[in-house]
Amino acid sequence: MRLADHGATYRITTRWEDEDVYGHVNNVTYYSYFDTAVNGYLIEATGTDIRRLPAHGIVAETSCRFLRELRFPLDVVAGLTVARLGTSSVVYEIGLYQGDDPEPAAEGRFVHVYVTGPDRAVVPVPQPVRDALRPLALS
Repeated sequence: MRLADHGATYRITTRWEDEDVYGHVNNVTYYSYFDTAVNGYLIEATGTDIRRLPAHGIVAETSCRFLRELRFPLDVVAGLTVARLGTSSVVYEIGLYQGDDPEPAAEGRFVHVYVTGPDRAVVPVPQPVRDALRPLALS
């Protein structure tokens, strides 16, 4: 998916420590970018600290297809799309882009399941989150 095809974007500043001894962003860092993009977008789009909502999303599944290297010090732009907005879960499709290339350096899948309380009971996606994600949903 090209960057322009996503419903929203979120900019992430790379850090010196993101690169490994091979001179590119380490693969595990891509997953951190996914988490940062989703939660950063939700905080901005809902206008609230999502940690204060009665339920919060925990990561139930994640995957990444690496297509080319990301490098420091260029910013990463994450393209966000909601592939599925269920009753208690959200499936995100995320592209990581760098520089002027409209094609992703990586494509990820990121699944949140919403839970509450110490027993982690599965509950519906909170309404402010649902409202923020609806515009990103695939038709």
